[in-house]
Amino acid sequence: MIRNYCLLMTTLLLMTACGSVDQKASAPDFLTQNLDTTVSPATDFFSYANGGWIKATPIPPEESAWGIGQLVQQDIYVRLRKISEDAAAVKAPRGSVTQQIGDLWYSGMDSTDIDRQGLQPLQKDLQDIEAVRTTTDLLHIAAAFHKKGAEVLFSEGIGQDDKNSDEMALQLEQGGLGMPNRDYYFNTAEKPTQVRNAYKYYLSRVFQQLGSDSDDAQKRAEAVFGLETRLAKASRKLEDLRDPIKNYNKITRVYLQKLSPAIDWNEWLKNTGVGPVDSLIIRQPEFYTALDKELTKTPITDWKSYLRAHLVMASAPFLDQKTFADYFEYRKTLTGASTPRPRWKRVLDAEENAMGEALGQLFVKEYFSEKAKRRYSDLVEAIRCAYKQRIEKLSWMSDSTKQKALNKLSHITKKVGYPDKWKDFSSLNIDRGPFVLNMQRASEWWHDYMIHKLGKPVDRTEWDMSPQTYNAYYNSSNNEIVLPAGIFIVPGRSDSTLDDAFVYGYAAASTIGHEITHGFDDQGRQFDSKGNLHNWWQPSDEAQFKARASLIVKQFSEFVPVDTLHVNGDATQGENIADLGGLLLGLDAFKLTDTYKKGVKVGELTPLQRYFLGYAYAWMYQERKEILVTHLLTDVHAPARERVNGPVVNIPEFYEAFGVRTGDKMYRPDSLRVSIW
Repeated sequence: MIRNYCLLMTTLLLMTACGSVDQKASAPDFLTQNLDTTVSPATDFFSYANGGWIKATPIPPEESAWGIGQLVQQDIYVRLRKISEDAAAVKAPRGSVTQQIGDLWYSGMDSTDIDRQGLQPLQKDLQDIEAVRTTTDLLHIAAAFHKKGAEVLFSEGIGQDDKNSDEMALQLEQGGLGMPNRDYYFNTAEKPTQVRNAYKYYLSRVFQQLGSDSDDAQKRAEAVFGLETRLAKASRKLEDLRDPIKNYNKITRVYLQKLSPAIDWNEWLKNTGVGPVDSLIIRQPEFYTALDKELTKTPITDWKSYLRAHLVMASAPFLDQKTFADYFEYRKTLTGASTPRPRWKRVLDAEENAMGEALGQLFVKEYFSEKAKRRYSDLVEAIRCAYKQRIEKLSWMSDSTKQKALNKLSHITKKVGYPDKWKDFSSLNIDRGPFVLNMQRASEWWHDYMIHKLGKPVDRTEWDMSPQTYNAYYNSSNNEIVLPAGIFIVPGRSDSTLDDAFVYGYAAASTIGHEITHGFDDQGRQFDSKGNLHNWWQPSDEAQFKARASLIVKQFSEFVPVDTLHVNGDATQGENIADLGGLLLGLDAFKLTDTYKKGVKVGELTPLQRYFLGYAYAWMYQERKEILVTHLLTDVHAPARERVNGPVVNIPEFYEAFGVRTGDKMYRPDSLRVSIW
């Protein structure tokens, strides 16, 4: 029955727009145009696949990187700008999506008034900081800042309990740093050192803007940086944050009070709106021990400087030109962008953060049809069928674990395109006043929205991304994949012009298969079919998985994308496993199509070649050195080049498609090839 169902899904997919492509169109083939034929695919497949486009397309000065994601985002920006301008031009009912989007756009685009206001919108917050005299006062202000979007001291949130996915729990994590993560405080490589120096200088600029002379500003900056460095020392490294067991510590509120007695947790929970809770999850307990020490020993004047700096830093994107310019000077050492993005794009980014799903309601009405939603929903089922057959054929997994893996696979929920139920933003107060205050109120709305989930049934229909997002995700607690409409866009092209081979590489492999595989990567495999952190593996199967995963860790750790910085194979292993899994699943599903079986060339490329090139197209991307360094130190994804060249060398059909032989740079001996799923 299942096999027949899989064949039925393939037939249905071939009847959709993807399968009805006119492959004899006279227009030049876009994949062929992107090739760099001066590079052999057996030497550097990424450069062969995308090098023609990269050579012809410089990174714009306001961008840190440029590629397929930005091309799609450009298209989305244009559409969202029209929606926002149209909303601002009409008088809509108070509390309606149109009124909120229109007023937020107006307040963000009114640069004259924003520059006139300067730091004035922050005066109440700055006065509150000035009035701080005790640790109790400090914590009261810190709790208020958490609600406004400035997560000082530590990070907190509400999320599903890893071991009981039907319950929402308060979760506490490390945080409170001004730079992206702990590595920037200690890594002595050239680029992190430049970022560190730029951040110290930025802090001194903030204090000068707040009224300090240069000497006093420098002292305050050094005090804040020293405090953050001590917090960073107590923070876990990127790779250590990937272990869900070690980062799950459920404790009582009484124990939390003993762990960090300098914080009156009853008062903190009251001030943040959480109220009394019996238990909570603390991710990194040792961080709170260190934080407690700092609250006890660090002078209150240094903490006040810390609060001022973080308030300005969190608010800078929404303030006057001078404040933003100082912030951008620091940020460009992280991104490499030499000029800021145009204001209208930055305002759209703010709209996305404030109420992206509300904007998405207007977006999908015009730009994503029900037919498209059905098409990609069917493609998910084709990939699910491919995974089922692959699991059944595994030689290294016992029947007991296989049955549980198949059960989990069958229960993965798919969310495609846009939500069936939209969030209600009517209580969010947005007006045409100061932009930064609108953004603070939006943060407070989201804070209250999350707090109200405590003690309530888990809403498994909810989305954590807006429909217009060019991204996707797997949620282990819900055992679901979420595929927003934006991720399926191909810039400048409609579905009817895209051949099967490309679509299976671009959408089925790099997105759908990738996200489903996350349910079985180093983290996802530790959650069961109901989304609970529970070991459902036989010990021998778990040992086999870890041994096989260690090969992909080793493979990616060998890559050195910039200077002497290696890819962090441990931190990126989940994404690397998902990339390899996605390619294998997409290929299995593609082999069932008539396009693959007939073998007709398009643009002088075979279907198998177009499949791998379609996958590479999803990572058609170039980035500046600065953002590449940031990427390596903070991201659990490998860079684009490695995401293409890394997984393909583990797949025999890649060698067949491009004639890769022993001695070629892209050749990897059988003994070193990774085989997991």
